[in-house]
Amino acid sequence: MEFSLFGQRFTQFSGITQLMHDLNEGIRSGDDVIMLGGGNPAQIPEMLERFNSEAQQLLSSGDLVAAMSNYDGPQGKNSFTTALAALLNKTYGWELTDKNIALTNGSQNAFFYLFNLFAGDFAGNKKKKVLFPLAPEYIGYTDTALSDDFFETVKPKIELLDDGLFKYHVDFDNLHITDDIGLICVSRPTNPTGNVLTDEEIQRLDVLAKQHNIPLLIDNAYGTPFPNIIFEPVEPIYNDNTILCMSLSKLGLPGTRCGIVIGNEEVISAISNLSGIINLAPGSLGPMLAQNLVESGDIISLSEDVIKPYYHGKALQAVNWLQQSITDERFRIHKPEGAIFLWLWFKDLPISSQELYERLKARGVLIVSGHHFFPGLDEEWRHTHECIRMNYSQPDDAVQRGIQVIAEEVQKAYAEMVVISTATA
Repeated sequence: MEFSLFGQRFTQFSGITQLMHDLNEGIRSGDDVIMLGGGNPAQIPEMLERFNSEAQQLLSSGDLVAAMSNYDGPQGKNSFTTALAALLNKTYGWELTDKNIALTNGSQNAFFYLFNLFAGDFAGNKKKKVLFPLAPEYIGYTDTALSDDFFETVKPKIELLDDGLFKYHVDFDNLHITDDIGLICVSRPTNPTGNVLTDEEIQRLDVLAKQHNIPLLIDNAYGTPFPNIIFEPVEPIYNDNTILCMSLSKLGLPGTRCGIVIGNEEVISAISNLSGIINLAPGSLGPMLAQNLVESGDIISLSEDVIKPYYHGKALQAVNWLQQSITDERFRIHKPEGAIFLWLWFKDLPISSQELYERLKARGVLIVSGHHFFPGLDEEWRHTHECIRMNYSQPDDAVQRGIQVIAEEVQKAYAEMVVISTATA
């Protein structure tokens, strides 16, 4: 049996597949595994109660079964996209219609469509790339390309902060947009680091994108107005040159696989055509469960009053536990500004972050090695092998136990470096 080139590309090992495999194995293993790796959101009681209430109402009315018994159109459930357009217009003064919004089977599905729409092979033997102006970036981007040499990444500026923190910034001095760039992409807040690009950084990227007549794609899976896991005051941006990707996953509904693409009518038409060919139609369950939340505006108030403070408190608590457990001055944490992860930097770590991942996994703690988060970075940079991503959204006792194991393994690795240095001397 021989696979095509497509088959060979999409059946090989990938970081995102390993992450999801670990996540599934962790769930099946129960309490034996501490799951600080994947992107599962927290089980927030108030949100679970509201989802259960919405599901019960839909079941009682017959709307739930009706939604599951019929196809939506390839653009997604019209009543949901219409309601969402109205909500965003009311909240931000935008001028969206339902022709500006398409649904997909999760954000990962949307990135596959969008990246390959604007990058890859073009007529006339031209080739274009996706530009990440700030790395590290989301692990799931890496393996979405239909061709090689697909991504270009700019190393960040690193600002060292007080209290053992640091922050990445876009290095505009080394950001060069050439004719072979077809799309600029950022996540905000950034997965994996929890970094939030400032309004000034976003505005500068928007200007650059318009100057070069290429779209600016903003992955808003954790951003405002929902699920609003963002701890910095920011202004959302949208215009005809912007593509905004949102999701219901981090609201607490990852199993419904509902991604949201907001863009100009040409982009949305393209997404709809792709969806019709590849999926027939996106799933109905997520939009149906969330529609009343959108129509009532409760999706915004729940995000602001329940989801955001819940995660902010957990992030600060996890930072405190880490700093108490790992006192080595070479250890720094990226300033937690949003999302559900902490990005840990162990400067001069004598083992790679992948080896640290293996050692932690052997002890029942799942994290993600940092080297997976630099798609398109061609040059060797030690920093990429000194960092790990840790999900802090799990129950407090699990997070605290996992942090203790991380501390022990990191301290053991640093101690090994001392032993090697002594032996060499």
